[in-house]
Amino acid sequence: MKRESQFVGESGAFLDAVEKASRAAPLDRPVLVVGERGTGKELIAERLHRLSLRWDGPFITLNCAAMPETLIEAELFGHEAGAFTGATKARVGRFEEADGGTLFLDELGTLSTGAQERLLRAVEYGEITRIGSSRPQRVDVRIVAATNANLPKMAAQNKFRADLLDRLSFEVVTLPPLRVREGDIPVLADYFGRRMAAELEWPSWPGFGRLASEALNRHEWPGNVRELRNVIERAVYQWNDHSRPVDHVVFDPFESPWKPSEATHRQEAEQAAPAVADAAPTPAEPGLAEPMVADVDDMKAAVEAFEKRILETALAKSRYNQRQTAKALNLTYDQLRHSLKRHDLLGT
Repeated sequence: MKRESQFVGESGAFLDAVEKASRAAPLDRPVLVVGERGTGKELIAERLHRLSLRWDGPFITLNCAAMPETLIEAELFGHEAGAFTGATKARVGRFEEADGGTLFLDELGTLSTGAQERLLRAVEYGEITRIGSSRPQRVDVRIVAATNANLPKMAAQNKFRADLLDRLSFEVVTLPPLRVREGDIPVLADYFGRRMAAELEWPSWPGFGRLASEALNRHEWPGNVRELRNVIERAVYQWNDHSRPVDHVVFDPFESPWKPSEATHRQEAEQAAPAVADAAPTPAEPGLAEPMVADVDDMKAAVEAFEKRILETALAKSRYNQRQTAKALNLTYDQLRHSLKRHDLLGT
């Protein structure tokens, strides 16, 4: 699936960041985009380019963290033939490729000291010099940079040039993490779910069930929108009943009772006792909520409610196959049917 450049969200924190980028876009000044991984920093960089007077010029990107320190300067500024071992012919750098347009430098905080010095000159004077050449050349490039690092702190610790930071931070757009974007999780989940359902040629989009929706809202989303997209697309493609709302999500695709373990035999023995406790359903499992016994006057009602939640979660995990659900709960089929009938879940 092609990378999506559309902004989706309605929370105030998110819309404020997008509006700030939109206001800065027409100004021919450097902009620094700050945010956790997966928050959409490259999408903001593209918006800054598309809404600028350079919209019809090149938009060139470079992930600074993906380049070895020995090659980053050659990648940015180009080199002449024979400038170093292996340089058999001259090559233009990203600055020359971006002439007349925008150069997006992702993971700026990983840039080497030497590259920072050369970048400072390029930003300040609009000139670059290829490695192995003594002749500077003019370039007309707008710099947009992104980072998830604390650059002011790095500058205070002499790990990043303070003068370069001053020049690149004419405007700073800080993207909010998904966990603080109130109301955006269901909006994004529905958007990605519909797209995946269309890709799989489902006749219609049934939406998400209560268990899945509650689990999505409880998750902390350390990978932000990128993680949410993966979780939603995985949940939709794994769901077999297109007529029923998707009600099971997998946050960790590596989670399995058969995944390889690096623990030694001694560690496994030490962990045996806690493992027994871990085998029981816990409040961290998607779809289960911790019973608030202290806040409930009727203990029997609280136990009944918790038992119903366990049954609902087990059914969802087993794709509503009752025999598989009974096996997962270590019940006979008849015992499960009796419990489902008691909780009015036979029609589930």
